[in-house]
Amino acid sequence: MSATGAVAAVDLGATSGRVMLARVGPGRIAMRQVARFANDPLPLWHGDREALHWDLPGLYRHIGRGLAEAARLEPGLLGAGIDSWAIDYGLLRHGAPLGLPHHYRDTRSAAGVAAVHAVVDPDELYRRNGLQFLPFTTIYQLAAEKLSGALEPADEALLIPDLLGYWLTGARVTERTNASTTGLLGLDGRWDDEVRTRLGLPDLFPDVVEPGTTLGPVLPGVAAAFGLDRALTLSTVASHDTASAVAAVPMAPDTAAYISCGTWGLVGVELPAPLVSAAGREANFTNEAGLDGRTRYLRNVMGLWLLSESVRHWQRTDNTVDLARLLAAAADVPAPAAVFDVDDPVFLTPGDMPARIADWYTARALPAPDGPVPMVRAIVESLAAAFAAGVRTAQELTGVPVRTIHLVGGGARNRLLCRLLAEHAGVPVLAGPVEATSLGNILVQARTYGLLHGDVDALRAEVTAAFPPQRYEPRTEPVRKAG
Repeated sequence: MSATGAVAAVDLGATSGRVMLARVGPGRIAMRQVARFANDPLPLWHGDREALHWDLPGLYRHIGRGLAEAARLEPGLLGAGIDSWAIDYGLLRHGAPLGLPHHYRDTRSAAGVAAVHAVVDPDELYRRNGLQFLPFTTIYQLAAEKLSGALEPADEALLIPDLLGYWLTGARVTERTNASTTGLLGLDGRWDDEVRTRLGLPDLFPDVVEPGTTLGPVLPGVAAAFGLDRALTLSTVASHDTASAVAAVPMAPDTAAYISCGTWGLVGVELPAPLVSAAGREANFTNEAGLDGRTRYLRNVMGLWLLSESVRHWQRTDNTVDLARLLAAAADVPAPAAVFDVDDPVFLTPGDMPARIADWYTARALPAPDGPVPMVRAIVESLAAAFAAGVRTAQELTGVPVRTIHLVGGGARNRLLCRLLAEHAGVPVLAGPVEATSLGNILVQARTYGLLHGDVDALRAEVTAAFPPQRYEPRTEPVRKAG
């Protein structure tokens, strides 16, 4: 019988985090959650405005306790790896943190966009880094920091998973899949020093390393603080959570599209190399590094943020509001008269999401959803339509013949979303695994420690066997277009 071993995955999303414990070997992936915790932004007053930050010390504490619990349950635990959302970073001076990392939804980045584009044309930026335009990409955040003077004392920057890894082990690196989201990594896989110099940004990020790079054991003082009775080894994984999720999509990339659906919906296909074209830039498709040199060709759609923020608003006045019940009821109400643009920037920041959606309809002389159930139906219908449109655009831009759509992440639990997506796209939707990001993290570690072997396709075969997806067929008649 083939050997198995245990690893722990730290998976940090934009609204929650978890520590997953897995026993892995050929033909076996047994996974369980040992810690789960909220990841809420911290609004802090900056003297002239309210800024949003991440409570990274709080996350660090949860991670340490979760790893200690994983090691207690599995005394032979081989190691751990960390993935998180992309783009955000912490600034350091002589290895010490300079405040709390900003949240990507913080409004300060707008000034950075203008500053960057005044020096480097957006067309040129796309040719150099292949990234879609997002107003909070790292390059714009750093430009905003430069304008405010916050960069002056900094001599280093670490992306969120790398910063947490540094606090745990003392090793400072930049993992490749996350580095590719910064706007500062060229398509050749190296830091673009020319663009950085033209923008007057200091050289802050450490060398780029690949997923599967050993960082080292947890520092003795850290281990003692969290109750780890021995030195646990950390290694890099595909540390951008979408890269980990896509690594675990049980797909044949030549004929499939994927949607990693959580706070954001990442809609795209996998390519062997970057694809940079004027049409791709116009469609706001990005080229981000995936596992084993693959390219994640995708675009961001607002995702389940619209639902979670709406539920948060309703629960402030009614603590009986429950998303599962709302979704069940929404399946039985008519589609909205028109879908709304889920990517309108008005929906980016926290606050009263239902009111903003209603205002979107009213401003266009369209009937707005009246009440939570019709509002939920409008959100899910609009997401399904946006996802389907993204898949069609990816197919047109790349020539990949999409015969199935794989939907992974939290959205795979949303039956209404999966059904409506199949109807809008006109192809089968294969839903699951839900914990794709943690699985991708675990698979890379399993390969690092010799528990599994082969390329990303071989790793995906293990997922297909262990977590068969649920299939949603499109209706035989065309779906009625909403709007």
